[in-house]
Amino acid sequence: MQVAVWDTYVTKKDGTVMHFDIITPDHIKDEKTIHTFGKEYLLAKNQETQSLTAKECNFCHVERATDEMALSIEQRGYYIMEMENCK
Repeated sequence: MQVAVWDTYVTKKDGTVMHFDIITPDHIKDEKTIHTFGKEYLLAKNQETQSLTAKECNFCHVERATDEMALSIEQRGYYIMEMENCK
């Protein structure tokens, strides 16, 4: 499975920058859909009031999905790869 990687940086409530990738099937190109996935993730991290727009989230590249990514995409439509300050 080929997936699209959307590089995302969001300033958290405490002022630190949270860096994560939103990973979706490569055929999903609608930014509004990608941002919805990111907002679901932010809600789960108690950061739901933070801004998530094209300024914070940009398409980066396409790659082959790992088994973990593919399972998450099957279950909820996307996968989040936490990079920095996501705890």
